[in-house]
Parts: sequence; C-alpha cells; structure tokens
Amino acid sequence: MTSIPDRTAHDGTHIPAVGLGTWPMDDAQAEEAVGRALGLGYRLVDTAANYRNETGTGRGIARSGVPREEIVVTTKLPGRHHGHAETLASFEESRARLGLSYVDLYLIHWPLPRVDKYVDSWKAMIELRAAGLVRSIGVSNFTAEHVSRLEAETGVLPSVNQIELHPALPQDELRAFHAAKGIVTESWSPLGRGSRLLDDPALGKIAEAHGVTPGQVVLRWHTQLGAVPIPKSADAGRQRENLDVFGFELTPAEMAAVGDRPHRRLGGDPTTHEEF
Repeated sequence: MTSIPDRTAHDGTHIPAVGLGTWPMDDAQAEEAVGRALGLGYRLVDTAANYRNETGTGRGIARSGVPREEIVVTTKLPGRHHGHAETLASFEESRARLGLSYVDLYLIHWPLPRVDKYVDSWKAMIELRAAGLVRSIGVSNFTAEHVSRLEAETGVLPSVNQIELHPALPQDELRAFHAAKGIVTESWSPLGRGSRLLDDPALGKIAEAHGVTPGQVVLRWHTQLGAVPIPKSADAGRQRENLDVFGFELTPAEMAAVGDRPHRRLGGDPTTHEEF
C-alpha cells in the first residue's frame, strides 16, 4: 500500500496529496471504485450532489473496512441549492445519501455570480462547521475575486479551492493567490480529459526517462506544483498507477516541458458558467 503525503490548509486540515475523483460514475461504479481505491491506499474521495453517486460512494466507504477517521470525504453543494436555508437542507440530503455522521470537506460547486447567493451559502457552511457536521469548508471553481469576497464578508477563508488545472491550464496566478492565503489547490481534470495530452511525445520522453507512464508524469507535475490532483478511475491498475507518483521527481526543465503548451479551458468559465 502506497503512503501518501498530505497538504495542510490554513485551518489545520490535512488533505492527502492525491485523491480519487468519481465523476461521471453511477452509484454501482462508485461503490466498487471507492471501495477498491481505499483498499489500495487512497484516503481522499471526491463526490458531489450533482454527480448522483453519493449513495454509491458512501457504500464504497462502508465496505472498504478503512477506519472512517482516516478518510477525507468531499462532497459539493449544487447550484440549485444556493442560499442559506437551502444549503443547510441540501447538506443533510447529501449526508443521508452518503450514510455518514459528518463530512470532512464540503464545497460550493460553482459560484454562480449572476445568482449571487454564494455568500449566503458560505454563511450556512460556516454554521455546519461550527456544529461539527462538516470538518472543513471550501469552494470549487471560484476566482480570487470570489474568494476575497467571502473573506471580506464573513472573515472565513475556504480551506480548499478545487479548480480546473492541467498542463494546458496551469492557473499560475490563482495558485499563487491560494498559497499566499493558505488555501489548498485541488485539480479537477488533472489529466486533461478529452484532450490528447497523454499522447504528447514530449511527455512520453519524460516518462521513459523515469520508467513511468505519461499519466504519472502529469500527476507528479501537479504534486510538485503543490496542487492535489483528483483523477477519476474505476480501473484497479490505473488507480494503483495514479497513486504511485511519489517515487520519482521531475527536474525543473521537465516541469517546464510538461506545462509548455497553449492554454485552454476544457470546462466552464467561473465568471459566467452556470450549473444547477
């Protein structure tokens, strides 16, 4: 079993340096993938109300036999439930589906600035943390401006911001902002889903030099940036491979080569994207 280092957020929360993503698995797939991944040594599991697999994720956690306190379970508030009372009710629905007494990390999935209720949701999440129902609170797909508004209006910073981050979108400025605030950066689509990233000959050359796969090179790139990648995989071999990225180190030239490509988003722009 692989031993995973962790990152520490400003609130003292420890986040394993690699996690398991579950989108777009259904309940049955999530149950099997999560149970297996925890057996391999994963300790960070990522789901969301909108993934529609919280029930399966919870079952996978229960069947894994891993002590609950060792697992960092993350889920997310959907856009349709923004607002103070709505957030409290939505959290209880997620907690019931997961079958857990508490959630380790609860995130606002998207800011939805046009709706303009994310501060109200944040205040509710602060209450959930105070009640012990959530251990740590964070956000997903927030810009520096969105995060700064949360801090200005509540005095509470997110412990995590989960953002689109991969070699074609390295998010240098936002990562620097997070680092200055003690916010852990998590990477969704860390392997550039839907792109031909892993077929890049430059990555192949680096992988060959280290005796690893191109995917492992990219995940190592994330960890050396200080980010926490959460690759999705339901395959046992790939899960094992994705976790095994701490036995080699990329040189500065290799780090630069991995990130040397035209920048482009694969997902929505947080200033305009709406997902309910």
